[in-house]
Amino acid sequence: MSTVDKSTAGLGERQYHIGIAPGEVGTVALLPGDPFRVPLVAEFLSDVREVAHQREHRTMIGMYKGQLITATSTGMGCPSTAIAAEELIRVGVTSLIRVGSSAAVQPGVRPGDLLVSEGTLRNDGTTAAYVHPGYPAVPDLPITIELERQAARIAEREGVAALNGLNASDDAFYAEGPEWIERLRREGVLNIEMESSALFVVARLRGVRAGMICACSSNLVDGASLYAGTKDRLHAGWMASIEAALEAAVSLGLGSPAPVPTRGDAA
Repeated sequence: MSTVDKSTAGLGERQYHIGIAPGEVGTVALLPGDPFRVPLVAEFLSDVREVAHQREHRTMIGMYKGQLITATSTGMGCPSTAIAAEELIRVGVTSLIRVGSSAAVQPGVRPGDLLVSEGTLRNDGTTAAYVHPGYPAVPDLPITIELERQAARIAEREGVAALNGLNASDDAFYAEGPEWIERLRREGVLNIEMESSALFVVARLRGVRAGMICACSSNLVDGASLYAGTKDRLHAGWMASIEAALEAAVSLGLGSPAPVPTRGDAA
């Protein structure tokens, strides 16, 4: 009998889930959840090429202000996010910035506002398989500070708010009942989403950098809902958050200046 060691299986090869091999992407990746939002990142880039699209994981690359940028969708929730992060790290990504949607749980936050995470409450099952229950899920500090700076600048230009604080990562979207939402509000949590817990923990364990900026999709204590005409504001928020993440990547020099590789070159 030979038991598989998943920590070493597939190293140096094309990755099973995301379909990418070493050399096909750059060193910084923007991570929307939805594969159909990867092209929104590509709207900011030049020399764009789709590298792979397997399951929920779609990847495109292109250049932004002289740096090679990768955009890969994680899918919804911590399990698929952990897979995407692990496999991107295996092919050479060293900085991961989530650009997603998130529901506010503090009054006054409006759809389209920009939300930068300073740490995550781990209300998920995936990270429990990785670390002790008390292990913190925190982003890289320089990335977070730069995301906050860029978000404030862009938010002022766009006439929205930029807020920073703690968020929660939940596993069960429809299990977020009034008691849970009210508890988060009382404890000063700014917003809820479903991916950052896994992203931050995996990044720390693997020695790479991670951050998150989200667009507010709804407000669970003010009654502002995706189902009540906020989608245009959310789309504008996505574009603003992507711009902030790209500008942070350039400012910190996270992307490689290499030309866009070809699939043949990377094989």
